[in-house]
Amino acid sequence: MSDSGPSSIPEITLQGQGLTKVYHTGSVDVHALRGVDLELREGELVVLLGPSGSGKSTLLNILGGLDSPSSGEVTFRDMRISADDESTLTRYRRDHVGFVFQFYNLIPSLTARENVSLVTEIANRAMDPAEALALVGLAERLDHFPAQLSGGEQQRVAIARAIAKRPDILLCDEPTGALDSQTGILVLEAIERVNQEMGTTTAVITHNSVIGEMADRVLHFADGHVADYQENSLRKGAHELSW
Repeated sequence: MSDSGPSSIPEITLQGQGLTKVYHTGSVDVHALRGVDLELREGELVVLLGPSGSGKSTLLNILGGLDSPSSGEVTFRDMRISADDESTLTRYRRDHVGFVFQFYNLIPSLTARENVSLVTEIANRAMDPAEALALVGLAERLDHFPAQLSGGEQQRVAIARAIAKRPDILLCDEPTGALDSQTGILVLEAIERVNQEMGTTTAVITHNSVIGEMADRVLHFADGHVADYQENSLRKGAHELSW
């Protein structure tokens, strides 16, 4: 992440304040989030670490406008994101947020280029699909179908699809969870390249503590809240990680 001076602090891109989420299952209330406060700053890469069930995915879905909190507020720059304002919520998801999940969700009958084009056709400031695929190292695989690509390549197509609309925020939920370590590093390198070259504010969920070494900040989740937080002044590149 670039730094314009020793005392400069990037502006806040996305903020969550007092976020709670309660799921009602019969007579049981499940508290997925318990009053989370969080800031994502312009151009930084943040890793959210924690075991399964600690609330990470719930938080990411709320920050991305896929779910709404039981209480609390999400603010994107000066825009309040609320389930009560469906048009603002839809515009926020469409224009400002890119998602990458553990499973690639590519359409099998479409090539890599065509899978990415699905997003660029409805985006306001879209990249050329070939440019997005080149950014994640797939310039030579544009016309391959998902069945002709490895798992890591399919995940990189999913990343290209997410960034092709030039989102301000990239939210990644266990993007290497279904991959072996070497393939996972290639995927992380693609995410890091997007963060550095496009300046996209990026949050990555993982349970792998090693990935935290490539982040500007690491948030440790436990029992629905941020249990610990650390700045990472010795940020490594993804290729330097040793799983």
